[in-house]
Amino acid sequence: MDYGVFSCIMISPRVVTFRIAPEKVAQLDILAKAMDRDRSYLLNEAVEAYLSEQRRFVAMIEEGLEASRNGELIDDEEVGRLIDSWSRERAAPDKGVRESA
Repeated sequence: MDYGVFSCIMISPRVVTFRIAPEKVAQLDILAKAMDRDRSYLLNEAVEAYLSEQRRFVAMIEEGLEASRNGELIDDEEVGRLIDSWSRERAAPDKGVRESA
C-alpha cells in the first residue's frame, strides 16, 4: 500500500505597520477583549473584509465595462426612472401594516 505524503509550506505572516488614532486602538482592544481575541486577529479580519469588498467592487466595475462594450447600456432617462422608483418604494408605507383611522 502506498501512502502519499503531503506537505504544506506555510508562509509566515508579514509585519505591517501603519499609523492609527489612539482612540481606535483603544476600541480595538475593547473589542478584542470582549471577543477573547487579540488585536492582530481583529485587524486581519478587518483587512480581509476590506479586500473582499474591494474585489467585489472591482468585479462589478469590470462587469459594467463588459456590458458597455457589448452595447448593453441604460440611458440617463431610464436611470432617472429607476432612481425615482427606488425613492417611491422607500417612501411607501409597509403593506402589511394598517394605519388606524
